[in-house]
This record gives sequence, structure tokens and C-alpha cells, in this order.
Amino acid sequence: MSDAASTDKPILAATSWALLGMLTYNQELTGYDLRKWIDWSLRYFYGSPAYSQIYSDLKKLERLGLVTSRVEAGSGARSRRLYKITDAGNEAATAWVNEAPVEPPTLKHNALLRVTFGHLTNPSQLRELLQEHVDYAEKMHRQAAKDAKWSKVEPAWAYAHLALQWAERYYANERELALKMIKELDEAEAVFHAAKLDDQTAPWPAQDSWHEVERQADADE
Repeated sequence: MSDAASTDKPILAATSWALLGMLTYNQELTGYDLRKWIDWSLRYFYGSPAYSQIYSDLKKLERLGLVTSRVEAGSGARSRRLYKITDAGNEAATAWVNEAPVEPPTLKHNALLRVTFGHLTNPSQLRELLQEHVDYAEKMHRQAAKDAKWSKVEPAWAYAHLALQWAERYYANERELALKMIKELDEAEAVFHAAKLDDQTAPWPAQDSWHEVERQADADE
């Protein structure tokens, strides 16, 4: 008896659900195919797992009875393993999409984290860092726009097209926000510089001050 038989709602990691969802188009796909599809779509808003994680998750899905696999012999000694979703897998993916709670997105923005601790560096360094982020956002915007455009060629990708359009707009906004922050660096530096002490460090507010600001903020709601 498979592990899936013991529960109607298997507990899977997000990457496993993503792989299962991609297999619901009812095509046999290799791990390589799935990675290419992720790079074409999901990476814009959900990351891109390593091949090792993809194959590990596929093995787990097969162990749970949610997918099956077969080895297809190729020319010479080459062969490839193809994965196909099962009826149980389709049912599980459908239940997940319709019933599982949607967790809030987790933002881990390294550029913003550096700006938060900008007192440890200088405006020139921060400006360079933010410009690199602008370049990154611009690159992602161009790629998402291209993939959104070509996702329209297949009617079965209509919903995936919506997600790619969202990614295109997201990275356009990300670029504009970074450009705006670059312009605002001079103002932040002026405020910080005005508060500097002899040791060139702005005084950190006392804990009582934190609580007072918190009280005023709560009263402002």
C-alpha cells in the first residue's frame, strides 16, 4: 500500500505541489523538462529549485502514488525517466488549489536589508548597490515580458499567462521603486549627517524613545 493511501490530503512542500501542478497538464515530462518550465514561468515569483531538489521531490511524489515514472530507452546507451501524474495526483493537486490556505508571500529583499543598515556604509556604495538592483529588475522585466507574450500561443496556458503578466508588471514596479530610492538617498544622508556625533555615528534612540514612538503610532491608527 502506498503512503498516499493513508491520507486523503498528503502533506507536501511547496516545490512538490508546484511539480505536481505542472504535471496536471497530463503530459509525460522529465525532471529536465520540469526545470525548464520552472525557468520559463515560476521562477519569476516562486524561485527556481535545483535539479537535485526536483528529482528528490519527484521520487517522493512517486512513493506517495501521486505520479508514476517509466524509463524510455534512447539512442545508444542514453535513456530518460518520464513522469506522469496519477488520478490520485490530479485529485490531490485539485484539492490543494481549491482548499489549502494561501500563505502570505515572504519577502527577502537583500538590497533593502543593506539600505536599512546604511549607517555602516556610505551613499555612494548604496547607490551602486541599488543601481545593480535596477539592472537586475530591468533584466527580469524584459524576460518576463517576453515569456508573457509567448505564453499566449497556447490556450491551455491562459492562466499561466496571467501569472506571467503579473511578473512583468512586478519587475517594472521593482525597477521604478529602486530608482526612486536612489533619488531619496541624498535626503536620508542629510538627515543622518545632521544627527552625527563626534565619533561620526548618529545616536541610536533610547529604548524609552522606541516605546513612545510605538505609542504615538498606535494612537494614529
